Amino acid sequence: QAQLVESGGGSVQTGDSLTLSCGVSKFMSRRMCLGWFRQSPEKEREGVASIDTGGDITWYDYSVRGRFKISQDKTTVYLQMSDLKPEDTGVYYCAAVPRFQVPRCNLPSEEYSDWGQGTQVTVSS
Repeated sequence: QAQLVESGGGSVQTGDSLTLSCGVSKFMSRRMCLGWFRQSPEKEREGVASIDTGGDITWYDYSVRGRFKISQDKTTVYLQMSDLKPEDTGVYYCAAVPRFQVPRCNLPSEEYSDWGQGTQVTVSS
């Protein structure tokens, strides 16, 4: 039911920074899980970060911990990425699911119900 639109992707070099944004509308509930996932030809879709909008509880995949930061305001979820590496290359998707429907926000992609169209991030060495 929620509508999500990603933006901010692009081509950068190793070590650069980039911030992705995802506009969210038509929230399904007051409290949501919002997540960022990525997918590449070499890897299946994987969770990158998630946030519980009720208490700003966040989770990060080990591969990006310390380099990425997820945050949100009333209408947008952000993914601030720094010290980018070639292995960060992929299509990044934001996704949402009502918090009350799940036990936590750190979930496989199939547990998220609404998705954006994706935005490409390419990190060149």
